[in-house]
Order: sequence, then C-alpha cells, then structure tokens
Amino acid sequence: MEIQKQNRANPLGTLPISKLLLKFTVPSIIAMLTGALYNIVDQFFIGRRVGELGNAATNIAFPLSICCIAIALLFGIGGAAAFNLAKGSGDDETAVYYMGNSISGMLSLGVLLLIITQLFLEPLLTFFGTPDSVMGYAYSYVRITSIGFPMLIFSSGGGHLVRADGSPSFSMFTNILGAVINTILDAIFVFGLDMGMEGAALATVIGQYVAGGLTMYYLSHCKTVRLELKHLKIRGKCLARVASLGAAPCSNQLAMMVVQLVMNKSLTYYGAQSSYGEEIPLACAGIISKVNQLFFSFIIGLSQGLQPIISFNYGARKYARVKKAYLTSISIGAVIAFVAFCLFQAIPEKLISIFGEGTEEYIAFAVSYFRTFLFFTFLNFLQPLTSNCFTAIGKPLKGMFLSLTRQIIFLLPLIVLLPLAIGIDGILYAGPLADGMAAVAAFAMIAVELHRPQYHADMEQTV
Repeated sequence: MEIQKQNRANPLGTLPISKLLLKFTVPSIIAMLTGALYNIVDQFFIGRRVGELGNAATNIAFPLSICCIAIALLFGIGGAAAFNLAKGSGDDETAVYYMGNSISGMLSLGVLLLIITQLFLEPLLTFFGTPDSVMGYAYSYVRITSIGFPMLIFSSGGGHLVRADGSPSFSMFTNILGAVINTILDAIFVFGLDMGMEGAALATVIGQYVAGGLTMYYLSHCKTVRLELKHLKIRGKCLARVASLGAAPCSNQLAMMVVQLVMNKSLTYYGAQSSYGEEIPLACAGIISKVNQLFFSFIIGLSQGLQPIISFNYGARKYARVKKAYLTSISIGAVIAFVAFCLFQAIPEKLISIFGEGTEEYIAFAVSYFRTFLFFTFLNFLQPLTSNCFTAIGKPLKGMFLSLTRQIIFLLPLIVLLPLAIGIDGILYAGPLADGMAAVAAFAMIAVELHRPQYHADMEQTV
C-alpha cells in the first residue's frame, strides 16, 4: 500500500509520457550535444591552426576518450537504472547505496586510467597506430587531456545520477557550462596565445573540471535521497547490480574503442597502399566520426532521457507506460536519423570544410566516407534505443548483446575481411553492412519483448 502511494506521488509514474519525454530527453540531448562539442570544438580549432596532422592526432587520442565514456556509462547508466528501479519498487534505502557506489566506482577508475596513461603514454600511442609524423602532436595533446579523465568520467556518469534524481535541467546546465568554457578557452589558447595542441587540451581539461565540480556539488545535495559518506563505501552486491545494468552501454563504448583502434590501423595500412597516403584517411575518419557523434548525441541523449521513465514504471509494474515510452522514443529517433542521413548524403563537402581546407584527395576521401560508410544512418536509431531499453527494464544480458552487435559482432570482422579483397574501400562498405544487420537484430528482439502478455494486460492502463 505504501509503495502504491509512493508510485502515485512520483511524476515518473503519473505524468503523461509525452511530457516526461520532453522533460527528460531534451536536457539529456542538449547535455550530450555539449559533451560532443568538447571534441568538435578541439577539432575545429586544431584543424584551422595546426592542420591535417593535428586532426589525425585527435583521432589517435579518441580511443582514450571512448574508454572514459565507457566507465562513465558503466557506473552512470548502471547506477541510474538501479536507483530508479529501487525507487520504483519503494526501496529508497537501497537506492541511495546504488548512487554512492556508482560515484566511488567512477572516481576510482578515473584516477587509475589517469595514472596508467601518464606512465605508459608513448607505448599506448604506438599501440594505437600513430604514424611517426603524428606522434609529437598526439603526445602533446594526450599528456594534458589525460589529467581531465577523472572529471570527464565523473561529470558524464554523474549526470545520469542527477537525471535519475529528477533534475535533468541541472545536468544539462553543467554540460553546457563546461562546453562554453572549453570553447572560449580554445579560442584564447589556440588562436590568441598560439598554444596549438597544448592549448586545445588545456581548454578541454578546465571545462571538464568545472562540470565535474558542479556535478559533485549537486550529488551532495540530492532532492529525493540524502547521500552520506557511508553510502560511498563499496558494497559488493550493490556494485555488482550497478555493473550488470551498466554493462550494455559500457560494452558498446568499449566495442567502439576496439573498432576505433582496428580502424586507425587499417586506415593507415591500406591508406599507404592507395593514392591517399597514411594521413588523409586517418584525418578524414577522425573528423567524420566527430560529426557522426553529433547525430548520435541526439539518439543517445534520447535513450538516456528515456531510461528513468522506463526503469521506474517497469519497477512499478506499469508496463503499458513502458511500452508507450519506448515506441514514442523510437518514432522521434527515426525522424532524427532520417534528417542526419539527408545531411550526410547531400552536403558532405560543406560539413568537412568546417574543419579546414585540404587537398583534392582529402576532400574526395571525406565525401566517399560520408556517403558510403554512413549510408544506413537512417537505421542507426534502433539499436542504441533498444539496447538501452533492455538495460532499463533490468535485462542487462539482452542489452549487452545488442550493444555489441554493430561494433564487435558485425563491424569488426567486416573491417578486417573486406579490405583484404577490395582495399581501403572495404572499410567504407563495412559501415552500412554492420548498421543494417544490427538494426535487424534490434527489431527482432524488441518485437519478441513487446509481445509478452504484461504489455497488453497492464495492472494500470492509464498511460
């Protein structure tokens, strides 16, 4: 009876789904976009001041950023899902331990990654496939940006906990402020003081520490629970629950990192055998992956805003609301994906020109990469939204499988095998093939899930 009263009082279980999606997804999308701007802004200023080699260096460094986001999602989305599922079932005491253990996990692994990067930076960059001509730029950039790893992880992952606590607007504000600071300082350091790669890196780190500090302040003053030091002490069961729910989005990011490493090596190797050379494919792929990241910011932001809505209502056994929230988000995602597809196909030259000028070969490869590798962009909303949906309802194994379909199960083998037959063009064709197969897998799995009886015979039909 008490749980039912709590469920009725919580807006996640009572407000119309359309209003909840507007409240939670818009701030989440804006937060994701501003997070993506950290990389886009650096790419813009470096491309304009340093040139192609600088852009190639940021692409080499990108796997480490992906690793940071993977840790943030493991404890951020995992902690938020566990928190909301516990809140939905009325267990506030356990919910706050999920939050505290998530914070401890993020900060601990952030510091560990910083130490490893500083101690083994040059071997790491060599392993990432850095050409000799790019090594100096990459070393200067990563040596400084690694200092921001703990706060990049904490501000990104902590934002999910802030949204789970019912304050998506605050999470959005912290991300916007950090990105604005980064942009202003980029202009000052890179253009005004001519600090090059070091200036762009320093601007990024300062923005991340500001965002992380604000996130830390909020989580020490939560709205729905009181977080104390005792809740930060690691509990094995709590951490295991958080990790299981965050495993799907985390594994998706780690898969992206693995694919990025193989992609960089393949682009360098097969590029050297083509008319483009080593640097052009590497630089183009780096820029285009950042542009594509803007599109995915909309989709991932949509899925992250959806998470607390689905988790709470599934925990409260309001399955009709779960189904409606998912289907509504899918409709929105389809529109966003179609718009991105049209842009990538229609104006690739204009998109690439934002980041500086290049040779004819540079422009030709960039246009081909946009139009071929990203051809199935209009399907790329289905797999991330569906994977996160399974995680949000407490089915992490299904979510993890789906998160691995595009990157590891399909894309990675295709990147390795297709170039053996058709050279560097094989890398380009690997993208749409993987996207199409991942979309089919997601559609099949969610169709089975939504045909389960509880979604049609809900305890509370009001949605």
